[in-house]
Amino acid sequence: MHYDIALAWESLPTLLQGTLTTFIVLLPVLVLGLLISIPVALARLERGPGSLLAAAYIVFFRGVPSIVLLYLIYSGLPQFSVIRNTALWTLFSNAYFCAWVGLTLTHSGYMGEIVRGGLAAVPPGTIEAAQALGLGRMQILFKLRLPMAARYALRAYQNELLIMVKSTSAVSAITLVDLTAAANTVFDYTYDPFTPLVTAAGIYWVIINAMRYAFNVADSRLNRHLALK
Repeated sequence: MHYDIALAWESLPTLLQGTLTTFIVLLPVLVLGLLISIPVALARLERGPGSLLAAAYIVFFRGVPSIVLLYLIYSGLPQFSVIRNTALWTLFSNAYFCAWVGLTLTHSGYMGEIVRGGLAAVPPGTIEAAQALGLGRMQILFKLRLPMAARYALRAYQNELLIMVKSTSAVSAITLVDLTAAANTVFDYTYDPFTPLVTAAGIYWVIINAMRYAFNVADSRLNRHLALK
């Protein structure tokens, strides 16, 4: 078994097309998951029924494997007439839509806990000082709490993002040809499992380390005041 450079070059367009599919799935999931996680995290910090519902949301979607959730959304929901016989069928018959919904729910479950931790780490005295200056609740949230929480939660968010990049490989179960599925397609045609999978691993390596570098730059800028001490 050896690495076939000619085959790797020949299969590169197929793998890059799979990489594009990976990003088409990933980017909306990151945005939507973060947007959903903020109200979930805020509800989690409050007392009352809202906190219990937010906790249940986080526990459920962190506990269900993403591939199971994708199967349920793509193959399970269309079994209900309210989906199959209405305009919703147009959405749920689209594999991309199902991938976005399933992975967003999973991602928002993890992000809800990450954002909650970041918000909880904001010193109470800082919030009290902002209130004493007459800032409103929304001003404190968007100008103070969320920016500070982003700094505290950055490392945890980096880990979740890197895991989510790899989790996109689950979408091959619902007919989408992502990077991993593209490598398997090359293997099916060439009977060479080594070359396409190693090439795909190399592409993943480049993506992951580019993201790590971006996070290191962001971390150094957000925490540059610490280096001055």
